[in-house]
Amino acid sequence: MQPFNDDIEACLEKLLKGGLILYPTDTVWGIGCDATNAEAVARIYQLKKRSDVKAMIVLVADEKDILRYVTQPGLQIFDYIKGVNRPTTVIYEGAIELAENLLAEDGSVAIRICADEFCKNLIKRFRKPIVSTSANISGYPAPQCFKDIDRVIVDGVNYVVNYRQEDIEPRKPSSIIKWEKDGTLSIIRP
Repeated sequence: MQPFNDDIEACLEKLLKGGLILYPTDTVWGIGCDATNAEAVARIYQLKKRSDVKAMIVLVADEKDILRYVTQPGLQIFDYIKGVNRPTTVIYEGAIELAENLLAEDGSVAIRICADEFCKNLIKRFRKPIVSTSANISGYPAPQCFKDIDRVIVDGVNYVVNYRQEDIEPRKPSSIIKWEKDGTLSIIRP
């Protein structure tokens, strides 16, 4: 049995009801919700005091999940991702079946295949992608560990994961790249 099984069960219960979770990812602690639920996504924007024109990141468990939520995935990107040694979020054009208020104005979406064991288990059990946005008020630095998270965020979600709260190893946000139609890539955040 996984050391985080109780947390997975509690997260699933909240996610299925449109709730928000505070959880550890392969990068920083994130605020998450069902990436297909526009009302839940709107609640994250409110909690973060963030403009809803700024898109958020979506976590998936496997490459095949990208094929389900993007019309033009550019399959070469999978080889690129396998060659990097740090969590990398990719901006894809042609997002489908995701909450509209989660997407950029041009219809693109930022997706990361999550290697973190907790996240991968949660996403696979939920059977949908999960939003992952840093657990901070907009304009403030992303927390490097759980103890850095503002109380407003902790109190504003429906469930706070216990797993890895004691981990004090500093973590950084993912790098972000955009995969262009012609197969070139642009680095958005190194």
